[in-house]
Amino acid sequence: MSSPPSSLITPAMDPTSTEEELVLDISPFLKTYKDGRIHRLMGCDVVPPSLDPTTNVESKDIVISETEDISARIFIPKSKTQQNHKLPVLVYFHGGGFCIETPFSPHYHNFLNAVASEAGVVGVSVHYRRAPEHPLPVAHEDSWASLKWVASHTYGNGPEEWLNRYADLDRVFLAGDSAGANIAHHMGVRVGTQGVPGLKVEGIALVHSFFWGEERIGSEASKGNGSLALVEKMWKFVCPTTIGLDDPLINPEKDPNLGKMGCQRVVVFVAENDLLADRGWYYKECLEKSGWGGVVEVVEAKGEGHVFHLFNPKSENALSFLSRFISFINHT
Repeated sequence: MSSPPSSLITPAMDPTSTEEELVLDISPFLKTYKDGRIHRLMGCDVVPPSLDPTTNVESKDIVISETEDISARIFIPKSKTQQNHKLPVLVYFHGGGFCIETPFSPHYHNFLNAVASEAGVVGVSVHYRRAPEHPLPVAHEDSWASLKWVASHTYGNGPEEWLNRYADLDRVFLAGDSAGANIAHHMGVRVGTQGVPGLKVEGIALVHSFFWGEERIGSEASKGNGSLALVEKMWKFVCPTTIGLDDPLINPEKDPNLGKMGCQRVVVFVAENDLLADRGWYYKECLEKSGWGGVVEVVEAKGEGHVFHLFNPKSENALSFLSRFISFINHT
């Protein structure tokens, strides 16, 4: 695939549009209109795959399922591929509230490029279909299909030559931020309950996870009602068939399969000033009580907000986050 899917392109707004035609305003993410148009307000920029001259990481876009419009951007650190051993694989799920952003955005391209270079991994950044055109759980099903597609390269005869040549599928890591962390969590549970033959998940990294629940926890009760309402409004928008805020899709505590997480190591990254920070700490508590036999830890960035590392990647805290993310993969 030489360019991102056409489904990523948000048509320019008709200058005659008026706010009276507005059906739903979920700023700063998107707006929907009576005639069915969806205006994404952010996360629409894309950059092409490339060979990055600074890191010597090469990327390309591939199709996983043409009929379902599932694709990915793959990253390989070329200096590492010259060696005689295969590389760990990082399957990454981007954030954006399940409705904006893509693996082709500058933020995610640059992040995966940096991780592939410094951790020495093959990166597979998944493009799942987004709400509201494709409401949840479509994103989770697309991500599961992507994971099985990665596993199809186990014997070196899969459809993507880079994975056949360079990927060690006995050392797979799952990760994501925000909505993508929600997806990565659910992929871990499904690996533990259903299995993916030929693929071994060694660890999962959850960054500023989009989890929630009916009951307020920690400092949530002291937050402004507007912020809380936006989270709840967003959830019901992307998952209109939800049973509510205690749906296991959004509240891991309510998932009876939580203790069957299909790996032995989990790291949860939280940002002190993020509305979702307490959910990350609570996730650790729930996972430890679930009967799961692995090790989970929380790493907190003081004084930072939601996905700060994407917007200010050269800051001291962002570089510290990247270092900790990479050390988790390299188990150092």
